[in-house]
Amino acid sequence: MAAISVVPDPTTAAALYDPKDPFDETVAAFYVQACGGLGELYAPVLSLTADDAERPGLLGYIKGLRFIRIEAFDTDAAVTATQLLRFGHSWAAMHAARPCAAHPSGRFLLTLTPKAYAGTGVHAVHPGR
Repeated sequence: MAAISVVPDPTTAAALYDPKDPFDETVAAFYVQACGGLGELYAPVLSLTADDAERPGLLGYIKGLRFIRIEAFDTDAAVTATQLLRFGHSWAAMHAARPCAAHPSGRFLLTLTPKAYAGTGVHAVHPGR
């Protein structure tokens, strides 16, 4: 069984960060799977930076999680980001689930609002469905 690559968007990063969030345990289950080698979690630094502006401490918290890989914002990410910005997505959401050399067809975007990504080509999934 191949490991599934997942990127949390701002909604699920916030759920993971806030233990009182109703989806905290559901999102944390993805982290537990990554700990066991059943999946890979990637967190785009630009999204986390934008999230941290609204939820101080989120970036440091996610950075401290051993099984989440923080991704840099590079030129390829910028190209994809501008496309998502044109769709009306926020700075926080635009760096998520972009295609890259290791994942040419992109990755799954873990989000509480999958409809917000309709028509973008992003593989958005709700953690509870």
